[in-house]
Amino acid sequence: MEMPELSSNEATKAPEEQTLAQAATEQESHAAETDIDPEAQAEAEMTEAIEEQQADEAPATKASLLERAKALLEKDPDEVYRDEITRLRQQFGAIRKIEIEADRAKWAEEGNAPEDFVVAADPEEAAFNETITAIRDKKNARAAEVEEARRKNLEQKNSIIEQIIALAEDTDNVNRTFQQYIDLQAAFNALGEVPPTEETSVWKRFQEARERYSDNLKINKELRDYDFKKNLEQKLLLIDDATALADDEDIITAFRRLQELHDKWRQIGPVAKELRDDIWARFKDASAVINKKYQAFFEERKEREAKNEAAKTALCEQIEALDFSALSSFTAWDQMTTQIIALQNEWKTLGYASRKVNNALFARFRQRCDDFFTAKAAYFKAVKEEYAANLARKTALAEEAEALKDSTEWRKTTDRLVEMQKEWKTIGAVPKKHSDAVWKRFQEACDYFFEQKKQATSGQRAEEQANLKAKREIIDALAAITDATPDDEALASLRRLQEAWQQTGHVPFREKDKINDAYRTLTSQLRRRLNLNETRARMDRFETSIKELEGDNAKLYRERDRLVRALEGRRADIRTYENNIGFLTSKSKTGESMLREFNQKIERLRDDIRQIEEKIRIIDSSIANEKK
Repeated sequence: MEMPELSSNEATKAPEEQTLAQAATEQESHAAETDIDPEAQAEAEMTEAIEEQQADEAPATKASLLERAKALLEKDPDEVYRDEITRLRQQFGAIRKIEIEADRAKWAEEGNAPEDFVVAADPEEAAFNETITAIRDKKNARAAEVEEARRKNLEQKNSIIEQIIALAEDTDNVNRTFQQYIDLQAAFNALGEVPPTEETSVWKRFQEARERYSDNLKINKELRDYDFKKNLEQKLLLIDDATALADDEDIITAFRRLQELHDKWRQIGPVAKELRDDIWARFKDASAVINKKYQAFFEERKEREAKNEAAKTALCEQIEALDFSALSSFTAWDQMTTQIIALQNEWKTLGYASRKVNNALFARFRQRCDDFFTAKAAYFKAVKEEYAANLARKTALAEEAEALKDSTEWRKTTDRLVEMQKEWKTIGAVPKKHSDAVWKRFQEACDYFFEQKKQATSGQRAEEQANLKAKREIIDALAAITDATPDDEALASLRRLQEAWQQTGHVPFREKDKINDAYRTLTSQLRRRLNLNETRARMDRFETSIKELEGDNAKLYRERDRLVRALEGRRADIRTYENNIGFLTSKSKTGESMLREFNQKIERLRDDIRQIEEKIRIIDSSIANEKK
């Protein structure tokens, strides 16, 4: 049964087609305004899920990143997202950069020219780059496949549209071609995606061809009404599905589902002309609810990311303001570690900043944390090495003390042990678990020696008391030399008593200073009385003080070294003056005056040299007597 020919009014473009095309344009405009690409958004969501999963994992290493890259290579290319590849490259690059900077610093520390530094090849880096390239090649190949499939789909869809248009032109055989028309629609809808730039235009042309077939040809009314009814039922179901999406809490999933519903809507043929505006308005209104929620979601997310960016920037500035370059104790490092960990924990509570700065902020924060823990490890290693060196030195002193504890060379060993005790005090701390044990060894060895010395030298005290008595008698004899005593007799007595004093041994230590002071006072009085040459008097005092030091070779050698340095200084001064004289001329009054002054200074220096040489001779004589 043939249908009457449609009126010219009915032959005009259907409102549903216009509004649907307009809706597609609005959707594209909406996506452009919010700068949201559904595919890119899907990748962003996947990136967030991966980052959250990895947040509590151990710090990435080159080996772990390489393994993750290899795992991506094994996955379906459609399941590998661009952000995931980019993040892997950034993490690997950050680790590699730190290694290169460390190698560069070591190169410079070894005295090499910085400009001669060459980055060493890294097998892991080469393997990683090769894997990333393979992943990208795989994705590019898949993209090429998809693009080729879309191109073929476009060709087939254009062919179907042309066939529908050809059927529409064959007005005489409409009853026989209707089933072919239905089959062509099904074939069109069964085809996959076309290039995005052609999607809207090809759909519009398909819609125009269908409506042209439906509205402009003599179609069997029953078949047309049946088609309109079937299309209406399908579109009402899509409206119900779109309305239900408003209750979906996952707005991302809801928006993606809405895109799928729009694709299905496009695949369904027209409805009765009088229902087209109303049915499209209902579907469009349901879509608008989802679009508004989708837009609000991303506006709220953008605001949240801005807050997170400000908070993360503040944490970066806070951790960068911490100065750990001057930390010099375990307690200080532990306190700073507590602060660093607190900042890290606070960082974990913050969400993501915008994609363009999030990775940079994390790299900035992570770099400062790495710098701290690297410095801390270096400090602890240095302290550990210092403690080990201190322990070695103290152990060596304890072993030496144990080797000396049975010695009977009382003075020599006493001097050495005293030096070792002083040295012990200059050595720093050792590990706590060894501190008491090594000190106990050293102390027990010293105590044992001095106890043995005390027992062995008990007879020496009687000798010191006898020496004290003899020196007191010498002092009494000096005091008996009065002004009435003739100078020759007084001088002879003074020399005799000085000789006797020098031949008398040590006195008890507690009486030493008192008896020596009394002796020096009396001898000084007698020298002044006898009008002795002052230089000789100083020499006598020096000789006396050296005699008092007999037995203490360490002090004698130190005094000799001091005199030798003074002697060299005087000789250097003479050489300087003699050199300066070579530049002077006696032709001027000023030059002649300076020449006389320099010669006088040189003569005084030579006198000083003679006295110093005499003092050195006295010390050498005293040291030689001690050796006998």
